[in-house]
Amino acid sequence: MTSNTLSLPRLSGFTERNGAWFAEDIALADLAKEFGTPLYVYSKKALTEAYQAYDKACIDSNGKRRARVHYAMKANSNLAVINCFKELGAGFDLVSGGELARALAIGADPKSLVFAGVGKSAAEIAAALKAGVKCINVESIAELHKINRVATELGLRAPISLRVNPDVDAQTHPYISTGLKGNKFGIAYHEVLKTYREASLLSQIDVVGIDCHIGSQITTTAPYLDALDKVLDLVEQLKKEGIVIHHLDLGGGLGIAYSDETPPDITDFTNTLLNRVAERGFGHLDVVLEPGRSLVGNAGVLLTTVEYLKPGAEKNFCIVDAAMTELMRPALYEAHHGIVPVQAKQTKSLTYDIVDPVCESGDWLGRDRLLAVDEGDLLAILSAGAYGFVMASNYNTRPKPAEIMVDGKNAYVIRARENTQDLFASESILPK
Repeated sequence: MTSNTLSLPRLSGFTERNGAWFAEDIALADLAKEFGTPLYVYSKKALTEAYQAYDKACIDSNGKRRARVHYAMKANSNLAVINCFKELGAGFDLVSGGELARALAIGADPKSLVFAGVGKSAAEIAAALKAGVKCINVESIAELHKINRVATELGLRAPISLRVNPDVDAQTHPYISTGLKGNKFGIAYHEVLKTYREASLLSQIDVVGIDCHIGSQITTTAPYLDALDKVLDLVEQLKKEGIVIHHLDLGGGLGIAYSDETPPDITDFTNTLLNRVAERGFGHLDVVLEPGRSLVGNAGVLLTTVEYLKPGAEKNFCIVDAAMTELMRPALYEAHHGIVPVQAKQTKSLTYDIVDPVCESGDWLGRDRLLAVDEGDLLAILSAGAYGFVMASNYNTRPKPAEIMVDGKNAYVIRARENTQDLFASESILPK
């Protein structure tokens, strides 16, 4: 299937009306006119609906909560985005001291924070312990001992879980697969029991949970069930050894539809996992889910202006003002994003590669797209709410774009656009 025939994703916060695209009740063209391009636009409605689908599935028919949602901040860590989820009741999955600081800045309850990440520094561990996070996920035996040393120095107890690498193929892009034995993440399955025994003997360590995360943009439930069964087998063995697990962290990674993918429905997916936990006799555990992309991916678009149309010997190029500096995924993963004119027009349609000013041949935003556009027109790059701005850079000394949150008929600047002077304000030349 070519890019010309790929379908567009279903978007709850963005609609096309009589040939014009809207974010909730505001025309995207009006946002671009007021705030300029490139411009990230998020829909509060879409964020809310995605979260509520997860949360509803976490409560059984008797009103008992079976699991809690901890948003994976790495997907989009803008303060307005994470505050929206906090207000809805979310906890957070963190992978850096910076994400910890962001969560605390919006007043998140430290007991709702799980600190993950494969290479935590002593300073990050100390910050997490001082804040009083719910748990630190341990990725290696070496890290376990570092956590114990830091906790000893601080005179604090360290609540930990081990991240299990179950050697399960998530059937996703190799760059975002995390649960195979060849990946850098987690503790090898055959080493987990030994590591838990070691953890239980350390002076400042409190074993509280077990964690598993197998990848990102996963579009089938089967790998999750395979990993879950292997993790629950470990819980059973640990119980026999007197090591009691209190919470089960199932990670995130559920994919979204960028085009013609058919990921599981959020509610069906959540119920399938939680039902398996109950069937295995572990319904009493505190279960944590850590979605990221599936909460924010289709809640954002990137607006960009067509600067030039450049016919070529083999390809036509549509040169826009956004680039890999705004959206890295196509260059990094050869990822597909739907791209549509913000305002439909009668101009002749041609097939274009959508490219940008950055000096890299591998930097493109879309290939072989049939578009009816002229210079000066606006394009919307869809499904850009996850791993968009958070992966932005200043390469080629390009200022980062603004971010906007739309709530009904209102639009709010949630990150101001950088200017060129911002880029070197902290730099200095050597004295003469």
